[in-house]
Amino acid sequence: MSDQAFTVPGRFWHRLDDGRIQCDLCPRYCRLRDGQQGLCFVRRRSGDGIVLTTYGRSSGFCVDPIEKKPLNHFLPGTPVLSFGTAGCNLACKFCQNWDISKSREIDTLAETAAPAAVARAARALDCRSIAFTYNDPVIFHEYAVDVAQACAALGVKCVAVTAGYVTPEPRAEFYRHMDAANVDLKGFTEAFYKKLCSASLAPVLETLEYLKHETDVWFEVTTLLIPGENDSDAEIEAMTQWVVERLGPEVPLHFTAFHPDWKMLDTPPTPPATLRRARDIAIKNGVRHVYTGNVHDFDGQSTYCHGCDARLIGRDWYRLSDWRLTPEGRCQRCDTALAGVFEEAPGSWGAKRRPVTLSRFATA
Repeated sequence: MSDQAFTVPGRFWHRLDDGRIQCDLCPRYCRLRDGQQGLCFVRRRSGDGIVLTTYGRSSGFCVDPIEKKPLNHFLPGTPVLSFGTAGCNLACKFCQNWDISKSREIDTLAETAAPAAVARAARALDCRSIAFTYNDPVIFHEYAVDVAQACAALGVKCVAVTAGYVTPEPRAEFYRHMDAANVDLKGFTEAFYKKLCSASLAPVLETLEYLKHETDVWFEVTTLLIPGENDSDAEIEAMTQWVVERLGPEVPLHFTAFHPDWKMLDTPPTPPATLRRARDIAIKNGVRHVYTGNVHDFDGQSTYCHGCDARLIGRDWYRLSDWRLTPEGRCQRCDTALAGVFEEAPGSWGAKRRPVTLSRFATA
């Protein structure tokens, strides 16, 4: 099929007096002349409008454990059909999916799948959910919303793995169709966002508050701790205090380890002790569920009751061990409710990663 077959009209833009068109999807507000692409690479001005050039195209599909997103309080142990497209509306120098998010090669998009095919595949593969991941779904808004609607019709839930860098109108439409999200809070200073992401912190905080106070979307927050950049006690103190004050103590936080990648190859990996220190600070400040990631840490990856400290869900990487929740999602010992979305029993997918080809789901 030609590239034109994957191009659809985009939304959220307006004309400027100087003849350019401004994309209003994200706070970058790219101003484009005919034929120009936004920083995200996938939204382009075409004539008197903006088009999405990657509709129905993906860098690949894979069945993952839901904990890999990471989501620890959303259908634990279940498989999730994961996929992304290409491009990104941030420019993070530490991007660990840079081959996808910073791709400028259409050949990266090797798979094609209409929204209905994604939904059928998820159900046929016994996935309780699909995840928009690997790159940010904000930039393929129209495709993501259509996929979400197709999934909802078949009883499949939708997960967004996102940096939360989006403007209010598309944000409201997007999250009407999402069941869960993991939001990357990349740092907690404007200086960090400007220096390392070419972006701004404030819109991300607005997205987090919007999710908490104006939606029913279950969400968790992830921060990749980078040595010397966003891992100071002062920054972690400020961030975790803000989370408790503005989002509440029940929102799970994930502190994950950086490894050298993309344009930060000379920065050392995050020591496990840094993650443990961050977890201790967050717990001290009242965050009830704090996790460590990208390292082996059974205690830091397991879920505990905030009422009696019992281990409710044991995790060895992505494999579940202990399960001490009632069918209603409460602690078996003290009956304290665990915040999240749970079923009567956990899934048994484990740590498997299964690449899949969607061509056989093209028709049904």
